[in-house]
Amino acid sequence: MTTPRHLAADRRPAGSRVTPLYDPARVARIGRRVVRRRAKGMDAAAVAAALEDARVDARQASRREDLVGDVRGRAELAEWERLDQLLAAAAPSTVYDPDADAAAGAAREAELREAARIAARADELQALRELGTLEQTEPRGGDEAVRDELTRRAGGYVQADVDAWPAHALAAHLGHYRDPAARAEAAGLLTPPVVAHAALLAELARLVPGAGADVDIDELAFAARLATTEPEAAGALAAFFTRVEGTQV
Repeated sequence: MTTPRHLAADRRPAGSRVTPLYDPARVARIGRRVVRRRAKGMDAAAVAAALEDARVDARQASRREDLVGDVRGRAELAEWERLDQLLAAAAPSTVYDPDADAAAGAAREAELREAARIAARADELQALRELGTLEQTEPRGGDEAVRDELTRRAGGYVQADVDAWPAHALAAHLGHYRDPAARAEAAGLLTPPVVAHAALLAELARLVPGAGADVDIDELAFAARLATTEPEAAGALAAFFTRVEGTQV
């Protein structure tokens, strides 16, 4: 019986070898790294052939009691299977590029981390909402995506208090909206009704003393209703207020 290639014996004298602590995760990483190095420049057919060889090795290892815990072999097989699927979905004549694969993997990891951050922040804001303190919470960078997540969880329904929160924060320059660049970016990330609501609130705050962030949100519910049903009209009204203020200066 042939010993799988990655398990070929170390021929150095036993006394010259130092046995490190066994780390299955590290062994698996080594196996995946070796596969990616071997696969560099391979096309779909070559990867498919290498995958078949890895499956043969796995069948051989499964018949040996001393290889039951072959972590590296399983990791290599799984990596060949992943690369086989990767190239099968790629354009014809594509060859495997480990650098491009690593960059794509890093991007996927970043997306997963961002999704986890959004989910955790959405849980936090939902709890504050249930406590009735959402309107007092200062927004952070990226909360526009969190607002979208809360809406998604609600099945796409507009939640008036959730939308009023960023609108008031944007109008009053709260939290990270103190930064003009953050406010400009938010205008492209928030929905038109929220942006129109914020613009209308900002103009009311300038024209009517006491109509800013310190006023009870319920007193300005009309602005939210107008922005939700007629965002263009709300934006036009805010622009009109701006012109009126300019003529009074």
